[in-house]
Amino acid sequence: MKILVANLGSTSFKYRLFEMTNEQVLARGGVERIGSVESRAFVESAGVREELTVQAKDHAVAVRLCLAQLADPKRACLRDPSELAAIGFKAVHAKDVTGVQRVDERVLQAMEEYADVAPAHNPPYIAAMRLLNQQLPQIPLVAAFETGFHETIPDAHRYYAVPLEWAEQHGIKRWGFHGASHRYIAGRASELLRKPDAKIISCHLGGSSSLCAIQAGKSVANSLGMSPQTGLPHNNRVGDFDVFALPALLRGTGKSLEQLLDDLANRSGLQGLSGFNDLRDIEAAAAKGEPRAELALSVFVGAVRHYLGAYLVILGGADAIVFTGGIGENSVRMRESICQNLEWFGIQLDSVRNAVAKGESTIHSENSRVQLWIMPTNEELIVARQAKSLLERK
Repeated sequence: MKILVANLGSTSFKYRLFEMTNEQVLARGGVERIGSVESRAFVESAGVREELTVQAKDHAVAVRLCLAQLADPKRACLRDPSELAAIGFKAVHAKDVTGVQRVDERVLQAMEEYADVAPAHNPPYIAAMRLLNQQLPQIPLVAAFETGFHETIPDAHRYYAVPLEWAEQHGIKRWGFHGASHRYIAGRASELLRKPDAKIISCHLGGSSSLCAIQAGKSVANSLGMSPQTGLPHNNRVGDFDVFALPALLRGTGKSLEQLLDDLANRSGLQGLSGFNDLRDIEAAAAKGEPRAELALSVFVGAVRHYLGAYLVILGGADAIVFTGGIGENSVRMRESICQNLEWFGIQLDSVRNAVAKGESTIHSENSRVQLWIMPTNEELIVARQAKSLLERK
């Protein structure tokens, strides 16, 4: 069974093609600048990468181009595009819909209901999914919602202290996101620890960030709430924020509510504090003594440590803390700052290991009771597995 896992942007389509009999990645590639006069397509298989200029007016055309590339005899990834069993998507949020779903009009309408809750994610996915359903109806589309992994979170960590009918009638709860990443870390870390009931704190730190408390492979708390704008500061999204600041901002700025929400979703987070939305640029500015950059880093570290402490209490300690995502895997400074002075929790970082570690590796000292890991995540593999499982059930 061959499954294509798609990552969509408003003008991009990227994918990985899996052979699910052995979970091998047969190829990866995509199309960028969709809708422009000249789009750029790339495909990589068997270690060979090819790039070319194409014309892709929409996502359906881009998918057809990619399938044609994969079926090219010189690659032999697909004998024919019809050999593709499904296209899987790491979907984010939908009203009254979670888990793994075959994409149909019901699912698309549920995603549209929450387009303003997940404004950076839902609109491009809805548009592309609807177009693909119409123009490539022979290929099943499967949505693996990020909220699905967090269905096991107990009520104490799921409900907001708001009128109960808001939760019951409108779904206003802490849903949690980054489900595919945290699900992968839960399984892989338990495997490496040789402990199925392990207590794990997964730190997915990147352009979008969250912490997840995991016990026996199940999510019991996640720092993201009703929307992907909450929790930790993100690259350009706000994170935790007091909604009662909005009246003061409405009066003081003269902006509309829609404009302020756009600021919170697109011009806040690390970018709002530092002026940069890439942590590498922020760290470089901080190294030069830039106060705004130092502020952004300290706020980010403070937020991570806030949730880390909370999850150590919720879990009653931890067997392992895992760093993943672009920041978690690559920032020596962030890992060291997050783990600083936590010896009384049994957490001791080895600064030498931390400075040189790459890929899947440990960074704790010999005396640390809690293991510290760097672990690249594999969200695409999780989505492929979920799509395969759904197809087999059907």
